[in-house]
Amino acid sequence: MISSVRGEVLSVGLDHVVVEVGGVGFAVQATPATLATLRRGEEARLHTALVVREDSLTLFGFADADARELFGLLQTVSGIGPRLALATLAVLDPDKLRGALVEGNITVLTSVPGIGRKGAERLTLELRDKVTALGSGDAPATTAPGALRAEVVEALAGLGFPAKQAEQAVDKVLADGDGHTTASVLRASLATLGRKR
Repeated sequence: MISSVRGEVLSVGLDHVVVEVGGVGFAVQATPATLATLRRGEEARLHTALVVREDSLTLFGFADADARELFGLLQTVSGIGPRLALATLAVLDPDKLRGALVEGNITVLTSVPGIGRKGAERLTLELRDKVTALGSGDAPATTAPGALRAEVVEALAGLGFPAKQAEQAVDKVLADGDGHTTASVLRASLATLGRKR
């Protein structure tokens, strides 16, 4: 995965920037707020997430790692793809988004084009615990289960399993007991999914 790019800004478009890294120009999709900080001819560094599809490889860029983490987390929710996740971060900055999710503020979440009431409710239901985990780096022990679940579901999705199936398998494994590591949950979830195929 390409987790960051640094180099000269070759051009800035309405929804992307082209950054030259080692003689190669990378087109990076970004929010208007991030694009506004970039100037042609200047050096830029962006935290990035690479989204792989059958017919494309798309880089999404963020001014900080926090926004990139939220971008990945949003996509763990069914119906939220990379474009909608980016649109969410374009409308709501990371702190405002985290606050809306924790408080269950449907009004704020539905201000994002493409997110209706049901989508907003699903976001708060699925991400409330995970964003508190993401935002409190000083207390990983108390928030590990939510972060662990998100990590394993993301890994399974990356391996090609449907998000819903991956979530069900991980939840089943986590319900069986405590003291799990990411690797052990991933192994057990793969075994569970293997039996279903």
